[in-house]
Order: sequence, then structure tokens, then C-alpha cells
Amino acid sequence: MFQGFNKKTADAQKIFPSEIKLTEVADIGCIQKSLVHHFQEIKDPRVERTKKHQLTDILVIAILAVIAGAQGWEDMENYGISKKQWLEKFLALPHGIPSDDTFRRVFEFINPEELNRCFLQWVETLVTKMGGEIIPIDGKTIRGSYDRNQGKSALHIISAWSSEQRLVLGQMKVEDKSNEITAIPALLELLDITGSIITIDAMGTPTEIAKNIIDKKGDYVLALKANHPTLYNQVQEWFEKASAQQFQGIDVSYEKRVEKGHHRREIRQVWSVPVSAINNLYQPRLWAGLQSVVMVVRVRHLWNKTTREVQFYLSSLHSDAQLIGRAIRQHWGIENQAHWTLDCTFAEDACRIRSFHSPRNFALLRRIALNALNREHSYKRSLRQKMKRTAMDNDYMIQVLFSCFLDPTLDSSESLCQA
Repeated sequence: MFQGFNKKTADAQKIFPSEIKLTEVADIGCIQKSLVHHFQEIKDPRVERTKKHQLTDILVIAILAVIAGAQGWEDMENYGISKKQWLEKFLALPHGIPSDDTFRRVFEFINPEELNRCFLQWVETLVTKMGGEIIPIDGKTIRGSYDRNQGKSALHIISAWSSEQRLVLGQMKVEDKSNEITAIPALLELLDITGSIITIDAMGTPTEIAKNIIDKKGDYVLALKANHPTLYNQVQEWFEKASAQQFQGIDVSYEKRVEKGHHRREIRQVWSVPVSAINNLYQPRLWAGLQSVVMVVRVRHLWNKTTREVQFYLSSLHSDAQLIGRAIRQHWGIENQAHWTLDCTFAEDACRIRSFHSPRNFALLRRIALNALNREHSYKRSLRQKMKRTAMDNDYMIQVLFSCFLDPTLDSSESLCQA
């Protein structure tokens, strides 16, 4: 599968002595070795007689094209045609650039579980220290992936997001006729969350998820919703009474923050109390590791109206309004920095790719691109501008790839890094 890849790299300086700089050869060699390492487990879904193009070439061009802004199969082909002279320096391309139909057919039938495993292995090489990290978990529907003629509903994906490192850590498909609650435990099984704080705002967060997080030596901040009616009503009534009495005689932790921006002013207040402060709390043992109960009040002053929102949370953390409040605020990073970016920069919701495994596989390519662009810090511009520059500047594309596709576990003496 990787024969042509290695051949092109070994012969690159002989074939193009005047065109390739020594540093560029080294960079491409390191990136090539890492790409081969991360995606070697993917099995080629094609029958032997149809393998006109090497799978590695198809995968690499697809990843580069999506980083550069490709939104479909024709964009991938156009990127390959536009960059053919550059791609020939390190890819085999025995029959030139694959067609859009080739890209489509391959990604329709690549096993998404295999691609997801490769993605997780790659992310493990990117993350540094996860202890104390706040990891929001939330779902997103890819709205354009439905197929009415086939009776196929839109793809819904659960993702885990590293708030501090701004990386998608993993994703899990929500099966048809199911919901996020069944997918979250499966996603947690894929992640090492030791010492991390998991935040979840899913409707109806079950007690089993709290147990899963504690079993994996993590902590949680879970939204308490009205579909736990007895516990929700009890917590709501208790905080109303305690607030009316200004929490006199109660061991309460309090934080208040005022933020301004985007033509609005928001006042956020957080009250956190230990579980022992609420007498006869309804079945607290069902929530593994439960230590504190939290109320958050958000008052937003917009130009034309004022809104007030009250939410309750359960946490395995000690009663600390500042820490828990920060975790709750950073939960929305997955919406603002991941989901919003995927829709507005990568046009994910508008994408009508919908056949077989292609919606799920293309979604993973977007998350690879999102992580890659977020890892590159030298160009201080928006993600959209970074994307455009990778499409125009091959050197900057190498720089983006170099920042995220070098596996420190590989033996550098075997690569071209020291060429």
C-alpha cells in the first residue's frame, strides 16, 4: 500500500535536484513517515482490479484538500490537479490525480471505525498533559447528511473537546433511533480522562455516565435537567429558600463575573454547596462520587431585552464556585470553537455528502483539518485565513502538517528529519 510513497521520497532529490530544497525534503519525509504510521491500519475497500490509484495517495490528497478548504469530492480533485507538480515530489501518483468519483467511492466504503481508530491514535500524539483539563462532551447533527429517498436521517455525532488545547479528542456516531446518552459511555471508553473534568449538558444525563467517569478516575460537572423531576424540584426549591435567606449558616462558595462584548453585558453568578448542606437529598448515592450541587444564574442585557436563566449542576468536585464555574463556562467552547467553526468555516451543515459511510468519514476529515489548523500558531490570523493560506502556499501547508503530523514516538534516526 505504501510502496509508491517510499519510492518517491527516496528518489526525490535525484529526480528534482534543482527544485526541492534540502529542508523541504526533510520536512516532507518526516510528514510522510508519520502519515504512513498513523493510517497504515486502514484497509483498502476496493477490489484488486480497481486499484488504479494507491490508497495512501487518495488519503493524503483528501486530508490536504480539506485542510485547504475542500468541501466535496470535486474540490479534492481540483486541489490535486492544482498541486500536482508539488504532490509528485512525495506521492506515487502512478496514474495522475484521482478523479472525484474515485475519492467518493473510496470514502463511501472505508471502514469508519478503522479511520476513527487512526484519528484517536494521531490525537494521542498531539495532546500533552490532560490532568486537570476540562473536556466538554456534546453532540452535533450534520444537517445536510440526510437522504430522504433512502429513509436515512441526518448523522448525529458526539465529540469530546479539549478546551485548553483546542483539539477534538474523539467522536462517536449516535446510532439511528437512539440518542446521545447511549453514545457518551462508548466515547468515554475511547479516552484517557484520568484527572480531567468532564462536562456534559446532554438532556437526561443518566447516573451511569457519572459512574463511568469516576471509574476512569475523572471528575464531572453534569447539568441537572427536569427529566430527573424529584431531584430537580428538590434542588430548585432548596436554592430558592437558601437564596431568600442569603445562605445564612450554609457553607456556600460564591463567584460573580461580569462580561461585556458583542453588544451585550452578561452577569454570571455561581453558588456551590456540598451535598451535606441539602438535607435528605433524593438518592444521592445513585450519582457516583457526588460532592457538590451548583446553581448558576445568568442575566444577559442585550440592546433590546434582558434575559435571565437559572441552571443546576451536579459535580464530583469539592464545592468550589470558581473552579466549577470555569468548567461550566468552558463547556461552551465546544459550541463556539468547534461546532460553530465546523459550520461557518468548513460549511459542514451545508454539505450534502450522504451515501454509505462517506458522511461520517468526511466529518472525521474535517476534524483532522480543524485540529491541524489549530495546532499551527505562527500565523496569527483566523482559521479561515489559515485555511486559505494553506491552499495558496505549499510552504505554509508543510508548516501546518509539520506542527501536527510528527509522531515523537517514531525513531527520528529512521526518518528524513536529519537529512
